[in-house]
Amino acid sequence: MKIEPIHQFNIDNLFTIGQIGNHTIAFTNSSFYMFLSVAVISLLMIGGMAGRQLVPGRFQSMAELSYEFVANTIRSNAGSEGMKFFPLVFSLFMFILVSNMIGIIPYTFTVSSHIIVTATLALLVFFTVLVYGLYRNGLKFFKLFVPSGIPIYILPLVVLIEIISFFSRPISHSVRLFANMLAGHITLKVFAGFVALLGTSLGTVGWIGGMLPLALTVALTALELLVAFLQAYVFAILTCIYINDAIHPGH
Repeated sequence: MKIEPIHQFNIDNLFTIGQIGNHTIAFTNSSFYMFLSVAVISLLMIGGMAGRQLVPGRFQSMAELSYEFVANTIRSNAGSEGMKFFPLVFSLFMFILVSNMIGIIPYTFTVSSHIIVTATLALLVFFTVLVYGLYRNGLKFFKLFVPSGIPIYILPLVVLIEIISFFSRPISHSVRLFANMLAGHITLKVFAGFVALLGTSLGTVGWIGGMLPLALTVALTALELLVAFLQAYVFAILTCIYINDAIHPGH
């Protein structure tokens, strides 16, 4: 029996949609779990608020808590003016959170474990901030790269560092989410594989010896649930901070 922790990240074609030249356009397992995540979010938000009551039920409470959590995050990091970006931040937070939670279920697929997905979301945030910052502030947006109170003799160096930091935001924004989900799922797969490997190769003794990696697998699963939420929260809060820079570019 072989332990293949990377196999869970394979992208498989479910069916072919069409073909452009030599390139096949296919509906993949990644696409399926993206649609599933959106369906779960829609069910929660639309279904939860369909029959609104004064005393909320479970679904309504979850929908309202999700709304208030994201709204408070935006207000505390981007101010009341940042609430115009609530649909963007809420969509990003819920999509990442739900897709991460679905990915923890055995034999499913973790959408955010692929850099192309996280990079796309990070670039969406980056260009939104850049375009809105220039639209709202004009050339004053470039004050973002010139911190106040910096001595003139080190100002060019600080401006260069600020520019590099700004354009590296999509990299850190995307890699943080991708790397955490990838590493967590590989670790889970390795420890879970140890349990099955010991049991099938050593029989009863192996199953007894596999109790430790089984306990670690359970503990790591609980940790991954926390990481799934934290990574969605970190992505959302960084988005709010970047939006605040577009609204208030001066330091």
